[in-house]
Amino acid sequence: MSALLLLGVASGLPLFLTSRTLQAWMTLEGVDLAAIGLFSLVALPYSLKFLWSPLLDRFVPPFWGRRRGWLACTQVCLVVAIALMALQRPGQALQFLAINALAIAFFSATQDIAADAYRTDVLEPLEMGAGAAVFVLGYRIALLITGSLALILADQLSWPIVYLLMALLMLWGVAATGWAPEPTQPGQPPESLTQAIVLPFQEFFQRLGRGRALAVLLFIVLFKLGDAVVNNMATPFLLKLGFSQTDIGAIQGGMGLVATIVGTLVGGGLLSRLGINRSLWIFGGLQALSNFAYLGLSLIGPSFAFMVLAINIENFCAGLGTAAFVAFLMSLCNHRFSATQYALLSSLMAVSRDILVAPAGWVAASVGWPWFFILSFGVALPGLLLLPVFAPWNQLQPIAALTDSLSVTHQDDEPPAR
Repeated sequence: MSALLLLGVASGLPLFLTSRTLQAWMTLEGVDLAAIGLFSLVALPYSLKFLWSPLLDRFVPPFWGRRRGWLACTQVCLVVAIALMALQRPGQALQFLAINALAIAFFSATQDIAADAYRTDVLEPLEMGAGAAVFVLGYRIALLITGSLALILADQLSWPIVYLLMALLMLWGVAATGWAPEPTQPGQPPESLTQAIVLPFQEFFQRLGRGRALAVLLFIVLFKLGDAVVNNMATPFLLKLGFSQTDIGAIQGGMGLVATIVGTLVGGGLLSRLGINRSLWIFGGLQALSNFAYLGLSLIGPSFAFMVLAINIENFCAGLGTAAFVAFLMSLCNHRFSATQYALLSSLMAVSRDILVAPAGWVAASVGWPWFFILSFGVALPGLLLLPVFAPWNQLQPIAALTDSLSVTHQDDEPPAR
């Protein structure tokens, strides 16, 4: 659990540096809202990472094993790419900024492939709820650093210096990877690249059935969409409302992320009692309803007290939903192909976070902030309507979850099943 906490920090560190934190820098440099919204497309590698994930299942680096070796390689690349952001000027050359941000997103997505596979391989089935919560806790601590501390430092230092400091922090990820234990039952790597590409998809669809598998994939795209729409424009919204970078860094990036951490830990604790299915129902509903907190803020205006309330409500409920969602994704993965299968599933989640939210800036500018937040609630509902198909309320675990396939997974692998 300690290793998962530290690796969660390393995994979360790059995300805001190409999204929310970068949006703040761009907003202050005079970049228009539509361009800021479209800039979410630089995170496309998060949605496409399943395309190269079979390489991480098939090939084993010559050091630190199949999972940790890939983690170390990507983390070194991230240190360099984040440091290069210090050379960028958002108000003058958006093209170069986009290329640099795209490189960070690519290496970060590749790190996520290895980290997610490591987490899936190292955890026992009964540890998944706690493991998901601890990893997300570390992830959110990293967001606290890049979303709060970075904004506060930006009021005192220049943005290039802030990005150099973030690159230095990424070095801790390499140290954490070297210290983390290797999974004792990681599963046998595929014998060929063809197997690494074909077998994960074949096994997934055979285990769930084509209809249910497609419903699961659609659910993954939609479950966090309402939350993603709000998060994509939250920083520009608060800045346009008149709050300072320090206010936003301290409350949204600071207190709000603490609320997310608390929500994630509470969700992980409740998940072991409620089961994954009921957690998805309850936490998903609360996650959708929490968007109305921002609606209230848009109607009331620049009230500092209400901003604190809205941010804490939305982030706490998002943490609940994330704990259930991460455990759900892990439950669906076969250990032999965990890198590829989890990458496919999390890539679909990134579709809503990075691609479907791209028009969010245009929508906000067209309809105004109150209607924007009402629409964000509406887009959260379709995913919840799919839950009866594969996560019925009266069952604790999703249909055809990992526990149903453990015996199949390890019959072909050595050593024997845990």
